[in-house]
Order: sequence, then structure tokens, then C-alpha cells
Amino acid sequence: MIEPQAAAPPRPARTRGGRSGSGSGALRLPVRQGTGRFLVLAGVFVCAACGLVYELELVALATYLMGDSVTQASVVLSVMVFAMGIGSLAAKRLRRHAAAAFGAVEAGLALVGGCSAMVLYAVFAWTGDWGGVWASGPRGLLVAFSLATGLLIGAEVPLLMELIQRIRRQDAGGAVADLSAADYVGALVGGLAFPFLLLPFLGQLTGALITGAVNAVVGGALVLGLFRQDLPPRARRLLVAANICVLAVLATAAVLVDDFERAARHAMYGADVRVALHTDVQEVLLTGGRDGRPLNLFLDGRLRVSGRDERRYHEALVHPAMNGPHHRVLVLGGGDGLAVREVLRHTGVHRVDVVEADAGVVRLARRDRALSALNAHALDDPRVRVFVADAFDWLRRAPAAVYDVVVSDLPHPGITENTKLYSQEFYGLARRMLAADGRLVVHGGAMASRPRDFWTVDATVRAAGFRTVAYRVRGRQDGYAAGPDRGQARTAHAHRDWGFVLAARHEPAPRLDPAGPRPRTLTDAALAADTRAAERIRVPGLPPSTLVHPRYSG
Repeated sequence: MIEPQAAAPPRPARTRGGRSGSGSGALRLPVRQGTGRFLVLAGVFVCAACGLVYELELVALATYLMGDSVTQASVVLSVMVFAMGIGSLAAKRLRRHAAAAFGAVEAGLALVGGCSAMVLYAVFAWTGDWGGVWASGPRGLLVAFSLATGLLIGAEVPLLMELIQRIRRQDAGGAVADLSAADYVGALVGGLAFPFLLLPFLGQLTGALITGAVNAVVGGALVLGLFRQDLPPRARRLLVAANICVLAVLATAAVLVDDFERAARHAMYGADVRVALHTDVQEVLLTGGRDGRPLNLFLDGRLRVSGRDERRYHEALVHPAMNGPHHRVLVLGGGDGLAVREVLRHTGVHRVDVVEADAGVVRLARRDRALSALNAHALDDPRVRVFVADAFDWLRRAPAAVYDVVVSDLPHPGITENTKLYSQEFYGLARRMLAADGRLVVHGGAMASRPRDFWTVDATVRAAGFRTVAYRVRGRQDGYAAGPDRGQARTAHAHRDWGFVLAARHEPAPRLDPAGPRPRTLTDAALAADTRAAERIRVPGLPPSTLVHPRYSG
């Protein structure tokens, strides 16, 4: 997107109807002045749309790979805006050769912006380490792409101002107004096209490549078609060759993008990827589940289910909360059916409602042979009803005092998009859903590696009017990972423990139901020891997290 700046001093123009000189040589347009101005403004419109797509693409990819959308958006956009200012200053020296410079800038921007997503994804897939500071490693590459894209977008400003003034002399205010109008409308179109057209129909990689191709074609056509008389023959040949090379690179990448994605998936998840699909909500992958290999479920690159260790997690999540009345149970998240499987092991369960945001996960849990076998076909039980909805919105509309047990099996609160599901307001809604003697259990993430996040969950549940008991269950080293650290998930070195908060209006008892089933991986003695272990590492004095003041780290 182009930031408006003061216009360059008007230069005389030579058009079909007249002739006058300028510092960069006489200019002859192949069209009338009005048509020429319209074509330049149309070029501004398209370039602004492409520029905003590049910005959003970098933000989306950084969020997908590293989590915490607020931090990624802040860093990428602030770096880009800074670079736009530097690019505008640098381009002042090129105004004497505005047409050639603008053509080169657009070719470079098409190449950098179009290939950025594929390059960053490749680096992540084959290195898998985004650790360290922003200035080093793959994170530094993300900053470098943000800088390069911002520099090129910023360089467009003085060059376009120079070109439009060469067509017809105009006061500075009028020129800025015209360019700004075309720029902002183009940014609107690009901003809407990215989430509603490019991502759902083309995906991140192909969408970026096609945007780059459009950018190259429009930039090259504008310069070579409208301002070709302002270019010496050698400059025209170089610009044509540069655009052909850029389009060839983008086209080749677009042809190979499917093979590239498969190779990248194998690099990240191994060669045993069985299912890879993009739902309306997220990317869903299944690996293993055949020939004795453990099944793993990844959502947006984060390991959500490890077949080696999922029973240890789900038994610890569900069974302590079922000690008491449990006729009516609500499961928030849990579209994989594994928490529901544990709920249905208890006699006396009359109804289980599941609220899952992604219908694609529910379909997979019902239809995939390995996953449905792992969840014991729990979602097909006649007592189970599945609602595809946002958990927060669903709780706001649900009637009060309906459930005996609420099981919150949601992604980690450190993922920015999910912080509202770990807020005081959210737990207040859950409290309203519970009967007087009902219980709530929350998966609060890894207690050992993210203690402040976990104990913030505990403080937030307490602030909603509950009394709580925390317990910590250890998993295998290659166990279940629900946090935003995608690198840990893909290298099978996931969080080694899970923290849970058991809550009720009165002091909850972290014990198993004496009349219930015997979990394979959990006993009352182990649960008591897990509770004591959690208390030993409590972080006191943390404030609760709210919708307007989220307190979880990214």
C-alpha cells in the first residue's frame, strides 16, 4: 500500500497534442492525457492491492509458523512501514529516470512478494527452528522480507508522483488526492481479496505467486506501454527481460507448488502423512494410524493428538471431573472425539454436547478409520450431539444450569486467537451453564515450561467465581503438545507435562469416581501426588486474564 507524500514539482509533459521538454527528456504518450492519467491511477490501484496482499501474507504466515498473531502483526507491519519511509527517501534520487525505475521496482516487488511465502515456508520446513531472537536465524529472514517488501512499496510513491505529473501538470494537493484515492481503494480490494478469495481458493503459496504475477504484468505493461518513449532502447530490453524472468520464476513455482507442499510436509511431519486438508478454519493433518504406527493429529502445524500418549492426557482431563453427578456433560473443543470417549465410559451419562469450531475435524473423527477407532466411534453415540460453533458465542446463547460437568479441551491460551476462550468472561459463562454442584475442568497447558500461563488460567477461573484445585500429569517426551511451539511438535519433543484446573462453586475434590471406570493411566494416589506437585510450583499473585486485557504470553 502506498503512503501519500508531498508531490514532486510538476514537470512539463509532451503528449499527442503538444511537445515540451523535461529534465529526463521529452515524453510522448501513445494515448490522450485523460486516458494516460486513468491508466496510471489504475496501476496505482492494482499495485496497492498487491502490496497489501504481500503484507497480509507475511503476517498470516508468521502467525501460522510462530503463533501469537498480535506480536507477528506488530513486528511485520511496523518493519514494513519503517522500510516504506526509507524506500520513499531512496527513490527521490531516481525521479529523473522515473519510468525505468518504477518498472524495475515493480519487477523486484513481484519477485520478492510473490516468492516470500514459499521461501519462508521452505526454510521453516527444512530447518524447523524459529527459536532465538528476531535478528538471527529464520526469524531474521522474515524481517528481511518485510524490509525488502516495504522498501519497494515505499519507492513507488515518488516515482508514481513523477510519472503522473509528466502526463499533465497538476497542483500537489490534487495529485496527492488522486493517488491516495486509487491507493486506498486498491488496498481495500487487496485486503478483502486475501481472506475471502486468495486464501480459501488458492492457499497461501499459490495466492502469493499469482499476486506477484499480476503485479509484474501490470507494472511492466504500464511502463512499457505508456512510457516506453521515456526509456532508452537498452532500458526497454532490460525491463522486458527482467519481467519475463520474474514471470518465468513465478510460473515455474506455481506449477511445482503441489510437489513442494508435499515435500515440505514430509520434511516437517515425516513421510507418513495420510490426510492433509484445509478446512474453513485451519490446516488438518493426520499421520500414522496404519501398520501399527501411532496416529498423530496436527492442527495448523501443532500436534494436538499423539497416539502414543493421548490416553494419558484424556484420562487426566476427564475422569477427575466426573466424580459426582454427571448426567449432562458439555465438551468444549474435543472434535476429535477422544475426550467424549472417556466421558462415555462412565455409567449414568445421559447426554453429551460437543461444541467444536471446525466441522472438518468432526467429519474426520467420524470417517477416518484410524481416528474413529481411536475414539471408539464416540461421536456416533446417540447420546452425543455435536454443535459446530465458536465456544464463546455458543455459551452466550445456551440456557443456564444445564450441565453437571463442563470439559474445556481447547487449544493453548498462548495462541492469540484463543485467549478469549481462557478469559474471565468465558469462565463466567461456563459457571452459568453449570448446576449448583457442577464441575469445570480446564486444560491449562504445560505447567513446567509455561508456568505463568498455567497459573494465569487458575487465577482467571478463580476470578470467575470458582474454587480451584490444580494438578499436573506427566507425559512421555514425545507426547501430546497443545502449545504454539510448532517446532517442538514436529520434532516429537513436545511438552512433557500437562496442567489441569479442576473447578467448582465449592472446594473440588481431585479424586476419581469410586463407582466409575478405572482409568488405565491414573489412580487416586497418583492424582493426589500430581496435585501436590502442582502446588509446589505455584506462581502466586497473578492477575486474571480478561477480554480487554489478555495476559497470556505468545
